[in-house]
Amino acid sequence: MGTALVIENDPSDPLARLGEWLTEAELPLTVLRPHAGDALPETLDDFTALVVLGGDQDAFAAADGTPGAPWFPGLEGLLRKAVRHRVPTLGVCLGGQLLAAAHGGLVERSTSGPEIGPGLIGKRDAADTDPLFKFVPLLPDVFQWHRDEITELPLHATLLAASTRCPNQAFRIGDRAWGLQFHIECDLDMIARWAGEDAATLAEIGYDPDAVVAACADALADVEEVWQPFAARFASLALGTLPDADVPPSPGPGGRTLPLLGH
Repeated sequence: MGTALVIENDPSDPLARLGEWLTEAELPLTVLRPHAGDALPETLDDFTALVVLGGDQDAFAAADGTPGAPWFPGLEGLLRKAVRHRVPTLGVCLGGQLLAAAHGGLVERSTSGPEIGPGLIGKRDAADTDPLFKFVPLLPDVFQWHRDEITELPLHATLLAASTRCPNQAFRIGDRAWGLQFHIECDLDMIARWAGEDAATLAEIGYDPDAVVAACADALADVEEVWQPFAARFASLALGTLPDADVPPSPGPGGRTLPLLGH
């Protein structure tokens, strides 16, 4: 049995609870930490899935063309190979932004400012037939912690969830790659560390760090209730045991469309 390749982009954003959920679902994991010097593989031939985690870096290059991290060009190449070869892929926050950028989407500094703390997103109607999102509730709980956002999805991406503040909260490319703008992996220790490290940002937007941590603690069980089964379905997809893994054909012109939240 192959393993899922996990890319940890930043030591502040490890697998945490997502790793526990995937392991409980019997998906073996291989974690690479390029921030600590681990080299990325050239291909995904030896892996059953790809998971790309978050981090403090920007998914877009600086004005002089320098990437947000030295390994990002190679990682974007892996993300393109994953979609091309239908390798089950999950990008979380920065990971989702990199998935979008690798396929022609646009990631920019959010004009509405940082989005931090627990919140709700709204499913779009395309999620009703999505292999992973079909059992996610209409307004799932999530954790937000980002200052950049995906302002344009790749041309052929399918929007699965939105919010009024950041319209592109979840999307799928092809039938095996998902990007999330939000976090599902956080435990309370991570949230507390982030609140301490981002104290200046929280002060800028008028948030009390202790209040943010307390609000996240209150939402922790609700986030787990939604996203632990989601992670289990992703693990089943990677293992080849998900019974309803195929995305049905698009309804085409005249099909139902329901813009719940956002654009």
